[in-house]
Amino acid sequence: MKRNFLFLVILFSISTFNSNAITSLSEGQGIAYYRAGFPIVAKPLLISEIETNVASRAETCFNLGNIYFSDNQLDSAAFYFNKGLVADPSNSLNSIGLTMLKIKSDAVGAENDFKNILKLKQNKKNINIYIAIANAYLFNGVLDNAVVYQEKAKEIKTKDAQVYVLLGDIEFAKKNIGEACKNYDQAIYFDDKCKEAYIKYARAYRIVNPNLAIEKLNTLKAKEPTFLLVDRELADIYYAKNTIADYTTAAELYENYLKSGNTNIADLTKYAFTLFLKGDFTKSLEVTNLGLGKAVRNPVFNRLAMYNNVDLKKPDDALKAADLFFNQTDKPEFTFLDYRYYGQAFRDKNQIDLAIPQYEKALQLDSTKTDLWKDISDMYSKKRDYNKSIIAYTKYMSTLKEDEKTSDIYMQFSKMYYGLGTADSTLNAASKKVALIKADSLFGQVALKEPTNYRGNFWRARTNSALDPETEKGLAKPYYDQTVSLLESKADSKYYPILVECYSYLGYYYLVQKDNVGSLVYWNKILALDPANVNAKKAIDGIAKAAKGKK
Repeated sequence: MKRNFLFLVILFSISTFNSNAITSLSEGQGIAYYRAGFPIVAKPLLISEIETNVASRAETCFNLGNIYFSDNQLDSAAFYFNKGLVADPSNSLNSIGLTMLKIKSDAVGAENDFKNILKLKQNKKNINIYIAIANAYLFNGVLDNAVVYQEKAKEIKTKDAQVYVLLGDIEFAKKNIGEACKNYDQAIYFDDKCKEAYIKYARAYRIVNPNLAIEKLNTLKAKEPTFLLVDRELADIYYAKNTIADYTTAAELYENYLKSGNTNIADLTKYAFTLFLKGDFTKSLEVTNLGLGKAVRNPVFNRLAMYNNVDLKKPDDALKAADLFFNQTDKPEFTFLDYRYYGQAFRDKNQIDLAIPQYEKALQLDSTKTDLWKDISDMYSKKRDYNKSIIAYTKYMSTLKEDEKTSDIYMQFSKMYYGLGTADSTLNAASKKVALIKADSLFGQVALKEPTNYRGNFWRARTNSALDPETEKGLAKPYYDQTVSLLESKADSKYYPILVECYSYLGYYYLVQKDNVGSLVYWNKILALDPANVNAKKAIDGIAKAAKGKK
């Protein structure tokens, strides 16, 4: 089945954003991951480390408060800031966090609180305090104030990497990508192991210049080979590049990252989906089932279970997954591709009456996917409902430019009218004749488009034979003659059945014309190709008996 890869990438990227973590790494990693720029990965680790790492509890709570603030969960943010303040009242970070919560509602009061914090002896030359205040303004979108405190931090220590990471963040918030990355580079210059600077540089460039982002991450990977989150970051970039080769690289990187044991829903879904996009449906289904074991109502995993089973030609499993996806998942957003795959699962089970409505729903969601009209037409043709097949195919044809209407397209359309004129028992004779005349005209288009191919004339012959079943008018003769002239010279056995049909018609035609000599020519040609042909033997025997009777 064809897939719109770019659409799928966007779809699954949206679906996996902000997913909850499943498992965690060893103790003490939460703060390190938060500092490196991975708050989603850090969050469950930080929560687990509040009780286990007492010495760093204040900073742990401060980081958690910032994470909840970024998610607009202000009550939870306040909870952790207060908890951190209780853990260590002398550490002003959580006081800054609580003040951050009121910047929008009481800007003057917040600024006064920050000034009072800075009056404390331990804070006057503490660069981390100035950076935290700058971030408080930055997180609230008050960029001018963020710059003021960034500059004060720089006055304390000109060559501090975090000062330049902060300035990079401010420039990035202003959408000055180049300036942001210059500052991230400056941070790396002062500390070539500043993971956050590498990561943020790569994220800034991942869309506008992914190759530059990849280069920067590979530099970090060379310096920190055990820091497997770099592999995940690299995988995300290759994943977004949207080519089969890049999906292969992304899948390898995700697999390596998952060896860290730090797996979350977002990572598993992207890994499973990347495997799906590269065509490794078996492995994708394996990872999908792993995800379903952890999040049974997750819409992405259930969607992937349906998709993979369809592509693996397991329609029973696909339909089970479809039922879960459509009826038992958490807030799925259905897309045209969901209904297309659902329809394909029914189609693979030969449940055409159930498949067609799903294709129609897919078209309702995206009317530009006009190839679906062709699929619908094919299914109606399989049901021998040629009227509806023609209606659907006409809609498909109407979307094509003239140079896109190939001989194959005309061939398929012609056969629908042929089927309508020969197989539909609900039509009266006049309507059948109209359908056959239309079929003859369309087969004529095929013959014009491919003059050295037999099929246009051959099907014109069949159509005209249906219009003249008694062969009285010989309507089919010129087309069978043309077919014979195109195929006899090929001397290829694969065409023998077609030549036998042509010779049979021509032999019978000459019998009707009372030209036994001409008729015998074609019956004998049949025996040359098929010595056991019963009809040819009977015809020759009949002609011989008729000749004896005349004597």
